Amino acid sequence: MAKKREKKGGKRMTKKALSGLLIDLFHANASRALSRKYLFSELRLNTHPLKMLCMDILSELAADDYIEEVEDGKYKLVSHEVILTGTFQRKSNGKNSFLPDDGGEPVFIAERNSAHAMNNDKVKIAFYAKRKNRMAEGEVIEILERANDTFVGTLDVRKTYAFLVTENRTLANDIFIPKENLHGGKDGDKAVVKIMEWPDRAKNPIGKVVDILGKAGDNTTEMHAILAEYGLPYVYPKAVEAAAEKIPTEIPAEEIAKREDFRAVTTFTIDPKDAKDFDDALSVRKLDGGRWEVGVHIADVTHYVKEGGVIDKEAEQRATSVYLVDRTVPMLPERLCNFICSLRPDEDKLAYSVVFVMTGDGHVQDARIVHAVIRSNRRFTYEEAQAILEAGQGEYAEELLALDQMAKALREKRFAAGAINFDRTEVRFDIDENGKPLGVYFKESKDANKLIEEFMLLANRTVAERIGKPQGGKKPKVFPYRIHDLPDPEKLDNLSQFITRFGYKLRTHGSKTDISRSINHLLDDVKGKKEANLIETVSIRAMQKARYSVHNIGHYGLAFDYYTHFTSPIRRYPDMMVHRLLTRYLAGGRSVTESKYEDLCDHCSEMEQVAANAERSSVKYKQVEFMGSHLGQTYDGVISGVTEWGLYVELNANKCEGLVPIRDLEGDYYEFDEKNYCLRGRRKHKVYSLGDEITVRVVRADLEKKQLDFAIA
Repeated sequence: MAKKREKKGGKRMTKKALSGLLIDLFHANASRALSRKYLFSELRLNTHPLKMLCMDILSELAADDYIEEVEDGKYKLVSHEVILTGTFQRKSNGKNSFLPDDGGEPVFIAERNSAHAMNNDKVKIAFYAKRKNRMAEGEVIEILERANDTFVGTLDVRKTYAFLVTENRTLANDIFIPKENLHGGKDGDKAVVKIMEWPDRAKNPIGKVVDILGKAGDNTTEMHAILAEYGLPYVYPKAVEAAAEKIPTEIPAEEIAKREDFRAVTTFTIDPKDAKDFDDALSVRKLDGGRWEVGVHIADVTHYVKEGGVIDKEAEQRATSVYLVDRTVPMLPERLCNFICSLRPDEDKLAYSVVFVMTGDGHVQDARIVHAVIRSNRRFTYEEAQAILEAGQGEYAEELLALDQMAKALREKRFAAGAINFDRTEVRFDIDENGKPLGVYFKESKDANKLIEEFMLLANRTVAERIGKPQGGKKPKVFPYRIHDLPDPEKLDNLSQFITRFGYKLRTHGSKTDISRSINHLLDDVKGKKEANLIETVSIRAMQKARYSVHNIGHYGLAFDYYTHFTSPIRRYPDMMVHRLLTRYLAGGRSVTESKYEDLCDHCSEMEQVAANAERSSVKYKQVEFMGSHLGQTYDGVISGVTEWGLYVELNANKCEGLVPIRDLEGDYYEFDEKNYCLRGRRKHKVYSLGDEITVRVVRADLEKKQLDFAIA
């Protein structure tokens, strides 16, 4: 017993440690007055120096108005509570925080005061009187809305109970599952578990299995687990698929009669080689005087998907298709996205079209927006179209070359106006039929990709201008825009400081065109250099994220005053919203409710972010799986991230990224210098900086954590 006492109170204790214990004790007994005798006994302060130290701290706490002496020798926590609502952020290390709705400073919430709130829950807290030189602190008094009560992990099944072992960074404790809640789950299964309760004094939340995804390590199981982890659906509801099955494929003659007919005009699609949902096609017709008529034809999804119907509600909820490494999780049922709406060759299809009259040098003389019927003559892959552009001959060479010339002129104009040229290399995997990665290749954007991109940008911008700039000085009607704000000035300054170590300069003040030109100049300068990927990544982080909103502020990155998403309704819900509102407004309809559409825009922006995170997670999983067969091998790389826990290194050969943990950096004690993006040795002053070249050995590939560990070779 004596040993135990000494451990808690002990002969030696720092003032900071004892302060923490006292504050914990007052919070645990917030409504009671505690006597000195009780404090000495409870904290086992059994030496005179410790008792004197305790008295000192009590005096300071009373002077800070944190506690009050309610009668001689008895103290009580002062309740200067301010009640705040906001978002709870759980950390597995117990350093939880609360973000107030009004955007104030974060508030520290100790685990004992968390009321078992989960990450991103909406909560109400009591905010305590702030002590001098201390972090603001509070206590959760009510959970208003649960953000997430389901978790994905691996089942650890014992005789009479089980645990769900999660890799979730926000959940410190595994979830306890009584045997009757296992629902057939076996040891080693990946499962989705819903938390049913978390009793006050229990260390672990109690849950039940709601779905079994399959055996851990199986490819489909792991991909479904990634989707489930982000709250994304991994199966399509039967009722929605049944509704799609009932949609007729034949186009009635009276529907064709209402539309502009492009079936006799040369039309083709250009898409990735593995694409099945062709949602855009280009038609090209030569006019007199060296002019061209170019039709940007977009799948007329909303002709088939009626607002408020079962298919529409599911699409709205999903908001976007999700592109994992080895599969697409579509927004719409497959019958619609790959068959009925898809602009497949040699089939009559309904389209919503923006038709331009253009000169050979890309000047737009006229644009009209029409419902059309088309028939694609040819389905090109990007590679096939690129080969024709490079050779200058082949099927539809004249049309492709004319489109390429116009696209290049449009692109040049965009950059002259201040558009930013982020031309990222994407990492892709060659995958076998079981989902196993066999190799890595890099997807680059060539002229054929840029040709399609420019005409899609032109159509999106034209639609946004048509509604956003009404004629006759009328007020614009409510419409979803794709907006992109100016870069954060502080992040721009940080970027400027960071690139000076590589000998580059960046303008951070002046007009927005001056700044974007300076960013483009930087991106041109780094092209082909070893630090290119790193500087592009840091530059992108300095940018704001593009999002959807009915409040138009323009699109900084594209240098457009008006921009929207019209060209991908098969895979994005905002485009469906735009199609419906465009039809309504062009027919003279009244404006819709602003708040309803802003809420929809927020939801779509949020889901876009969630989908991007899931996509990154699937790439990370495949990188770890791929590198698992290269353990022990050495690679050249570049330091792509520096944190207090180690160095992230991106390998030059395949762009896979792994961690060199700080504990494995030998020969010195390394400290993290946040301002200068580096780790610095305390004794020998060796520095590891962001962007440094480094050779590493592959040590571990942990699929469960999606983490690669490297060691310096």
